[in-house]
Amino acid sequence: MGLSTTHLIIFLVIIVLIFGTKKLKNIGSDLGGAVKGFKDGMKDGDKAADASATSTAGSAPAAQVTSEKRADGQTIDVEAKTKS
Repeated sequence: MGLSTTHLIIFLVIIVLIFGTKKLKNIGSDLGGAVKGFKDGMKDGDKAADASATSTAGSAPAAQVTSEKRADGQTIDVEAKTKS
């Protein structure tokens, strides 16, 4: 029980009668602009993610955690240092 060609034509005629051709044209162009903006945003997001990944890969890390023991026997709380 699918839609036949006649059902689709009747449906489209009713839509055109309700909204009018001018409003349907505006809706179509708005929808096309939204899709284009979404695609452009996705491309820009990918470029920004690639740029940030390459810029952080070459820089030295802010703090390194090592397994060395200090000579005075004290431990350092790394989280406390970065929070303050």
